[in-house]
Amino acid sequence: MNPLQDTKLSMLDLVAVREGGTVAEALAIARDTARYVEQLGFTRYWVAEHHNMPGIASSATAVLVGHMAGVTSRIRVGSGGIMLPNHAPLVVAEAFGTLAELYPGRIDLGLGRAPGTDHLTMRALRRDRIETEADFPREVAELQQLLGPRQPDQKVVAVPGSGTEVPIWLLGSSLFSARLAAERGLPYAFASHFAPAMLIQAITIYRQNFRPSATLAKPYVMIGVPLIAAPSDDEAEFLASSTYQRVLGILRGDRRGLPPPVAGYLDGLAPQERSAIGDFLGAAVIGSPQTVREGLLGLQKVTAADEMILVCDIFDPALRRRSLEIATAALAG
Repeated sequence: MNPLQDTKLSMLDLVAVREGGTVAEALAIARDTARYVEQLGFTRYWVAEHHNMPGIASSATAVLVGHMAGVTSRIRVGSGGIMLPNHAPLVVAEAFGTLAELYPGRIDLGLGRAPGTDHLTMRALRRDRIETEADFPREVAELQQLLGPRQPDQKVVAVPGSGTEVPIWLLGSSLFSARLAAERGLPYAFASHFAPAMLIQAITIYRQNFRPSATLAKPYVMIGVPLIAAPSDDEAEFLASSTYQRVLGILRGDRRGLPPPVAGYLDGLAPQERSAIGDFLGAAVIGSPQTVREGLLGLQKVTAADEMILVCDIFDPALRRRSLEIATAALAG
């Protein structure tokens, strides 16, 4: 029996702008990737909201979700996620309600409670807002109401949005959203593609405290997996150096476009830098087809994830598509 055969595979695209490339080129690569993973049989294709970050072109997330849904026909398309502190729930409900009417049964709304940017930019997004811990649960509930059936005494109605019941996911890299997703009976996606430290603890809390809801009868866990696959371990390690450079830039506060790979990149770093990259990419699967299969099997054994959402930052778009194809074959056995 193949332990991976029931695990769904999806894609989280950061819509990377390559060094020397343009935003238009990054968007075209993302479009082609969405089409390609649909052909591979992926369950969903998500894009993530980030702001004021050179090298990431997915800030207008709802616009991009609509475009990707428009160039595909079957795959679910959504946000991984919309950063709720940046938006009024009514605006989110109207945007995703519109998308749901345009593409029925294909839109997901993943929600995060981080700003997805720096504090100065956050203030530019919602200028005078002072956020409290109670805001996120309250606004999630508000969104659920706005996207649900209209109530007789409801004064504010999302048009479009009301009655579309767009599936809401909660995203997290700590324990807060795990508890909230369990309490509300919502599917939960853990951001192990960049913050794997609390992965096991968070999904354990989620499963142990899950309360069935009208939309979900039992816990559903998705985990983020950085993936770099190639015909050999050596080539995969070489291609992964683009990701290593990007991660180190994030850790140093020096965000740039996705750089081309560099041979022996890790060898030139200080031990603490290599360690920091290793912590960031603790859930990464990097290597040949056999190594990738073993890595995905290992993750499945320790997490029992229902779904894995892959982040694949490879400089060459053709080699990126090849990497996703290798992962698909690894799951099929």
